[in-house]
Amino acid sequence: MNAPTSAAQTLEFRLLNEFQRDFPLVPRPFAEIAARLCSDEDTVLKLLRHLRDDGTISRVGAVFAPRAVGASTLAAMAVPKERLDAVAALVSARPGVNHNYEREHRYNLWFVATAPDETALAALLGELGEATGCPPIALPLVEEYHIDLGFDLLHGGKVRQVARRCERRPTGPADRRLIAALQPGLPLVPRPFAELAAQLGLAESALVGRLAEWLAEGCIKRFGVVVRHHELGFRANAMVVFDIPDDEVDVIGQRLAGEAGVTLCYRRERHLPQWRYNLFCMVHGRTREAVVPVIERLARLAGYPCEALFSLRRFKQCGARYFDAS
Repeated sequence: MNAPTSAAQTLEFRLLNEFQRDFPLVPRPFAEIAARLCSDEDTVLKLLRHLRDDGTISRVGAVFAPRAVGASTLAAMAVPKERLDAVAALVSARPGVNHNYEREHRYNLWFVATAPDETALAALLGELGEATGCPPIALPLVEEYHIDLGFDLLHGGKVRQVARRCERRPTGPADRRLIAALQPGLPLVPRPFAELAAQLGLAESALVGRLAEWLAEGCIKRFGVVVRHHELGFRANAMVVFDIPDDEVDVIGQRLAGEAGVTLCYRRERHLPQWRYNLFCMVHGRTREAVVPVIERLARLAGYPCEALFSLRRFKQCGARYFDAS
């Protein structure tokens, strides 16, 4: 998406750019958004449904903080080229896999796996290894320096905001049911919280209050429109990885997280001997040529060499599924 040139484009652009976070937790949130955009509730809802149906957005809803609920990990497989499509299809078919990409590397299939707990996550990875004949390496999160705080569509960069840290929390049956109901995104109706509350046997005010608590605690990283970068014109993305001494990685990670062009930055466990890298940065841009200078700058700032794993194909992209709706 380029800079808006008409009233309709302005509405769409502002809706996508301004409401990736700070979604109004009120009975009629889309009416509140419409008032801020000098529009009306019906127009906003129709536009969001269109953007969802054409793939520009994946959903409107909650992005939970890593490690706050359930269990998750980034994982990778080294798949023979001639088997990549078949293996990718097997991986994507699992509900616990929410992102699945081909990248330029011997480890060429990268995906995010989620589960209710660590035992279930290990079982999922084991099953995928058995089903495909390509044992995955797991690279769980150790420290987040900048993760999913939104994306500035005008400048092609991240929303700058201090992240609130939230450690894993116990989730009872009621919370699990609520998280499961939120996973597909809000229903795009005038009173979405009332509809969810009715499904769960809750009062609307109780559901909204719980969401507000989770946001305040940092358990929900952000609540709002979840965009797909590729459909909005940011078609080049690279996962840039560094092997940083453990006593330096936090300082360097925080340094790189503040750089323009870095949309995600985090430390992950190594998986020796197969994978020695422990610092990861995601860089998005409209073209590969625009991304390469950012990668070169990051290497200079880090003081260590890096590898850049550009994305070649996206097999799956959806919201994380931690719990079943049952």
